[in-house]
Amino acid sequence: MDDNRRLGPYLMLTITMTGALVMVIEIAGARVIAPYFGVGLFVWTALISVTLLALAAGYWIGGVVADRRPEARILYLIIGAAGLYVLFLPWLRDPVVQLCIPLGLRAGTFVSATLLFAPPLALLGAVSPFAIRLGARVIENLGRKVGLFYAISTAGSFCGAMLTGFYLLANVGVGRTLTASGLFLVALSAGYLLFIGRRPALATPLLIAPVLALLTPVAPVEARLADGTVARIVDQKDSFYGSVKVIDYRFGPRGIRELTIDGLVQGGVDLQTGAPIYEYAALLDFLPRHLRPQTDSALVIGLGSGALPRTYAAQGMAVETVDIDPVVVDLCRRHFGLPPGHVVHLEDARTFLNRGGKSWDLIVLDVFSGDTTPGHLLSVEAMGAMKARLAPGGLLAFNLIGSLDAPDSTLPSILATLRAVFAQAVLYPLYKGGESGGNVVVVASDQALAGTPVPAPAGLPQTLADGIAHALANPLPVGDRFARHAVLTDDFNPIDTRDQTVRDGVRNTILQTTPLALLGVR
Repeated sequence: MDDNRRLGPYLMLTITMTGALVMVIEIAGARVIAPYFGVGLFVWTALISVTLLALAAGYWIGGVVADRRPEARILYLIIGAAGLYVLFLPWLRDPVVQLCIPLGLRAGTFVSATLLFAPPLALLGAVSPFAIRLGARVIENLGRKVGLFYAISTAGSFCGAMLTGFYLLANVGVGRTLTASGLFLVALSAGYLLFIGRRPALATPLLIAPVLALLTPVAPVEARLADGTVARIVDQKDSFYGSVKVIDYRFGPRGIRELTIDGLVQGGVDLQTGAPIYEYAALLDFLPRHLRPQTDSALVIGLGSGALPRTYAAQGMAVETVDIDPVVVDLCRRHFGLPPGHVVHLEDARTFLNRGGKSWDLIVLDVFSGDTTPGHLLSVEAMGAMKARLAPGGLLAFNLIGSLDAPDSTLPSILATLRAVFAQAVLYPLYKGGESGGNVVVVASDQALAGTPVPAPAGLPQTLADGIAHALANPLPVGDRFARHAVLTDDFNPIDTRDQTVRDGVRNTILQTTPLALLGVR
């Protein structure tokens, strides 16, 4: 028989820790699927919805089972099963994602979240009603104690959310956080079965299974593409803002190196020359020199792979960078040749701009969170803050992903907002007609800008020359053509809920061109 005097305190510990681990699994779960489906509103909506549905199912099933079999060993076998499921998530992830990709991004997000996280969350949802049913046998004043149980569980959830968001993901990592969660649930289950319930025969398989999970090798960090290119993860680290990876692609004697966050490429360089390999970076390198030959200073918002700060510095500019993620800065210094003396302001760009102070001849905004530029950097207030930090006649340049044709596009509103702040603005499209959207470079100033075709610079690699020539041959002076579109403000900024046509295209391209082994978290 159970030792009732020991079961009561152990139940308190159980509901505290399972309440905390529900939040750990939910928050970490969003980071597990982010490299495949993004980090936008739909991903968080899917995770929250799945969590609520799973917990509701768990509450009901747990209550039914507890009434039929009010035995503590049943409760702790349920907790052990949840722990084992979480432990084996790394092996379930890729097959589940592969199964869900054909469903499309939104349905794929919801179904993958359901298959990966609903089972352990439902099992953990069963804990509270089961614990209350057991507690009724060993604790008096049931109504008061039911309230106490739910208060303790909620307090545990609060601690789990705070610990995960503010410490675990960035300092321990997503994979290790989930592994530790699974191990703790298994330990909680085995602890009861061994020391209170005295059921060592049930505890033994629970203790063996984690050993097998930990000894089984995980998927490789190297993959071979269809054309023979060998892709390898050189370095990776979870930060507060995503899963950051440095990936090398080698084909014969040549190769490129990319920096990605949650699967989205933030920049890349040629391994032999160190030159940027993407059109937008080459265009942002050339345009300021053409439009403002006397540019002496630059502020780059968004470090990426560090290509723009390096090229601007090579042109003799005094360059500083703003980036919110210290992990990106560290990886850029170690793998992309960012000079140790380069000034990087580690803070949110809006906070930095609002503080006032120094001004620059050129400000470049190249920031992406998930698949889009953060809305708080594209409002009329944010653009006003950028303008306030420009020297007279200075130039503001953006790298954006968007479309002028998609019905849900926010690019027209971004351009309308830009024209509400600056006298001149010109868009240079890097995607061609027939494509749903892609990268665009936009420049703005209060002084005249060249809106006529500009010859492409000589000496560009062929992989860049065509795209740059297309962009320079098709400048689009913004003027008042987008005046009918809403100006984005801090109060009204629907970027998170729009641009799905372009974002779906970006994510589909990632899923079609990147091996899943390179996307998953560890």
